[in-house]
Amino acid sequence: MISDQKIDALIARFEGIAAKMASGAESDEFVQLSRDYAELEPVAEQAKLLQKTRDELEEAREMLADPDLDEEMKALTQDEVETLEKQFESLQADLQVALLPKDKADAGGVILEVRAGTGGDEAALFAGSLFRMYQRYAQTKGFKVEVLSQSEGEVGGFKEIVAEVKGQGAYGLLKFESGVHRVQRVPETESGGRIHTSAATVAVLPEAKDIDIEVRNEDIRIDTMRASGAGGQHVNTTDSAVRITHLPTGIVVLQSEKSQHQNRARAMEVLKARLYDMERQKAADERADARKGQVGSGDRSERIRTYNFPQGRVTDHRIGLTLYSLDQVISGDALDSVIEPLIAAHQMELLAESEAN
Repeated sequence: MISDQKIDALIARFEGIAAKMASGAESDEFVQLSRDYAELEPVAEQAKLLQKTRDELEEAREMLADPDLDEEMKALTQDEVETLEKQFESLQADLQVALLPKDKADAGGVILEVRAGTGGDEAALFAGSLFRMYQRYAQTKGFKVEVLSQSEGEVGGFKEIVAEVKGQGAYGLLKFESGVHRVQRVPETESGGRIHTSAATVAVLPEAKDIDIEVRNEDIRIDTMRASGAGGQHVNTTDSAVRITHLPTGIVVLQSEKSQHQNRARAMEVLKARLYDMERQKAADERADARKGQVGSGDRSERIRTYNFPQGRVTDHRIGLTLYSLDQVISGDALDSVIEPLIAAHQMELLAESEAN
């Protein structure tokens, strides 16, 4: 329950920021005030609505307590009190979620990496299915997907594919997709009718473009080489491929498109995203010493979801969610039916943590 004092203080803070902006603050201060205003505005609007509902509820309760109220008005007022109580409870819950600590990376884009795991050719085909699922999902959200590098499987799909997903709020929606995805189906590469299990790993890294990630020249080795391919006209015969090795961490990024300049820029972008993700993972691991997160560990080695084709079933193992709409989920059109419960579970976890503190 959010106290009346906290609601009033939140509104007062928002109005104080608005007043400072209107008074003609200096340029640097105005920029910071504008950011604070934009961040606080939706929360303050919710607080004002909650405050208004609280006042209306108090008035209705006072009227209901009037001994001179006739029976008809008493019944109407009782209905109003019950309606306002439900509204107040719902608004309280919404505001509690709005006040949860924000992950600043949620608003940005992502580097999406999908790799075939155990299962040979079938794993590569499954990695292709997963990538197309995310590609379609991004399209439904108005995000832009740009493939940065890819290595195709022998019979289709991908051994590995790395893409940038650009769009407001992409990371906030996709961040719980990191981990091992398992598929159970009759392989497309066989006709024996036996159900096989294979896997692919997904890594969702927050973009680090606007984050101060320092990559010192002395900490990296940059190699250029001839791009390799399947043969024939598809092989790039110029020394355009770029491999960047981050010496302190051992992270290696390879880009092998036609433009060496573009490859270097993209490789640095992926390297920064991985370093940023490593920093965030370290902080998450430190927090996990105090509590074991149900949803948000982001552990790449953790099996998070199973796609069972014979039964048309999708199961997310972290929250025990099972849906019998595999075709719609794997197409990307109904991926929200998995993502939204994950976000809700994470919010509940944060709420429980904030109440415990």
